[in-house]
Parts: sequence; C-alpha cells; structure tokens
Amino acid sequence: MSGCSDQPSGHVSASAPSGTPRRADAQLNRERILTAARVLVREPGELKLNAVAKACGIGQGTLYRHFPTREDLLVEVYRQEVDDLVAAAPRLLARHQPADALAAWFDRVAAYARVKRDVFAAVEAATWRDLAAHSLGPIGEAVELLLAAGRAAGTIRADAEVRDVIVLISWLSRLDDAELDARGPRLLAILIDGLRASRP
Repeated sequence: MSGCSDQPSGHVSASAPSGTPRRADAQLNRERILTAARVLVREPGELKLNAVAKACGIGQGTLYRHFPTREDLLVEVYRQEVDDLVAAAPRLLARHQPADALAAWFDRVAAYARVKRDVFAAVEAATWRDLAAHSLGPIGEAVELLLAAGRAAGTIRADAEVRDVIVLISWLSRLDDAELDARGPRLLAILIDGLRASRP
C-alpha cells in the first residue's frame, strides 16, 4: 500500500503538537484522493469510489472519512476544476499575447466542460444549481480579464462581452465525448476567430 494512510509515521518530537502529524497525513490523503478522482473522472463511465481508493492506494474507510458520498467527492472535484480554470487566465496572460492567451484558455475550457457535464449529470439538481451559481462569477471574471487585455491590445473586438463567451462555451458541456473530441477544437477555433478584432 502506498503512503496514502491516515496513520502518522516517523518520530514525533516532544515539542510538536500530538495531532500535527495525523492532521498533515490526513490532508495529504485528501489531496491524493482528489488527484486520483480528477484523473478518473475524465475516463469513460461514472466515477467509482472503490476505483478512486484503489488508485490512491487507500482503504475505502479512509476515503469515506474525507468524502462520505460520491456526490461530496464530485462536488470538490468540480470546484477544483473551476479554481484551476480561473487561475490559468492570469498565468496565460503573463506568458502570451492576449489573443493567444484566450485561445490557450479555451483549450482548457474543453477539458473543464467534460468534467462539468459528468459532475452535473451525477449530482442532485439542487447541488448542480448551487455549483453553477457559484462558479459563474469566477469564470466570468477570468473571461473578462482575458477580453479586457485583448481589447486594450486591439486584438479582441471592442463589443465582445463576457456573457457572449459564457453562453457559447456552455454548449460544450452538452456534447458527448465523441462529439466533444470531434467538434470541440473546431468550435473553439471558430469562437476565437469571431472574437478577434478586424484588421483595418
């Protein structure tokens, strides 16, 4: 079994709080569970908790202590996907010209859309409505950051609005895997071309 265990290891000094190694180990387990789940959720079929536990090398009891239900785990997976998507916007702008940063960000949107579709299909309606409401603001802010940089550089059309982009990319999560693979890159390329400012 891997080191993904709730049991503390190694010597604990007398000056260290007795719960610190256990808390640190539990946090590491949580991170490993989420890492495994985020990989497995991209595979065909529904996410199985026993598959996550096996991939992480832990017992199911340990997994259930962190995520009592499959929905709890899927919710956290989705939240991390949103956080990563939002955090990518300023990083991409730091490395690329605005229009290229937006195109690179759209590449990440395709992967996010796949996870969003599968998570929303698996959780209760009230849960996905809450997730959608809480993710719309941060994603919209990331889109506005990218659009504003492009407008300032003169490479993104001045009338492009955040809502335009949100409405268009939201359709990606309605496509099944085969269609998303076949059409996703082309649809996003069409979108970025439509957002580019016309050359004088």
